[in-house]
Amino acid sequence: MGLFKRNPFGHILFVKKWLIRILGGLTHRRFRGFNDLQIEGSEIIKNLPDTNVLFISNHQTYFADVIAMFHVFNASLSGRLDSIKNVGYLWNPKLNMYYVAAKETMKSGLLPKILAYVGSVSIERTWRAEGQDVNRQVKMSDISSIGKALDDGWVVTFPQGTTTPFKPIRKGTAHIIKRYKPVVVPIVIDGFRRSFDKKGLRVKKKNVYQSFEIKAPLEIDYENESIADIVEKIEYAIEQHPSFLKVIPQTELLAKEELNRKREW
Repeated sequence: MGLFKRNPFGHILFVKKWLIRILGGLTHRRFRGFNDLQIEGSEIIKNLPDTNVLFISNHQTYFADVIAMFHVFNASLSGRLDSIKNVGYLWNPKLNMYYVAAKETMKSGLLPKILAYVGSVSIERTWRAEGQDVNRQVKMSDISSIGKALDDGWVVTFPQGTTTPFKPIRKGTAHIIKRYKPVVVPIVIDGFRRSFDKKGLRVKKKNVYQSFEIKAPLEIDYENESIADIVEKIEYAIEQHPSFLKVIPQTELLAKEELNRKREW
């Protein structure tokens, strides 16, 4: 690899590699130390193609979710099964990995700008801007940027576009799936909201049970399934369909909260 070789977004890969190494080393204990990330399904990662893979996930913090994915994906590619033990897996990280994020979030300070260089595909949100509700058209340049990232490698997206649970899936994700026909891999995370602050930069509680489940790629008929069909499939895959609220009895929810509290202690 040439010293100044760049990715399609103009980022120098040598710089990106060292940023991943440094940030990974600084954040490793957040998932294996202060807290213990329980991983399931990492064998799926090793069998994925090198490009045109779209990861869809529920969202709990701005940055910790993505940082955990960098750890889990690279550990899995290095042969670790459901484990991020020994941060040495970041010495030779996967460099063609990206994540979709709001442009205004990634420009909100020095650290977000550094994280953006690591792999952000920054887009303008169509429903929210500067803390206000808006309603604007999707920029085709944003769609093209996500397509460019898929052509180069893997892309992580949070189709709800918010850290609030059980919010509707944004149709833009379904349009991207129809247009670029990626391998779509669902991920379900939990515990991040309890262990980190909303930005995911500060550890709020220690000894929190964090889970990270990687599911098998979705079966999608790209030509015949409608946008609504794909949206519903995403809702079920990342366990954010309204039915998930209805099928869990209130007593079970209370029991789950009590269990989480005990784990935190």
